[in-house]
Amino acid sequence: MNFQIRDAIAANMTNNSSQDVRSVIDDAIQRGEEHLLPGLGVFFEQLWQRADDKEKDAMTNELSQAFAKAQ
Repeated sequence: MNFQIRDAIAANMTNNSSQDVRSVIDDAIQRGEEHLLPGLGVFFEQLWQRADDKEKDAMTNELSQAFAKAQ
């Protein structure tokens, strides 16, 4: 099967409100199903590509702190 997850997610999320996006993210995290992780990765990829260096620094700092607390 030639399934392009990025294209499918982009098509499903086009023109969604911020509340719709939040609901999708919250649902994916709440379910805790690993097959949903690639979709969240696509969300992060879109965010990362649109971010400037200052925003990328803030995201990586937040992530490093989140993983430091998780251990």
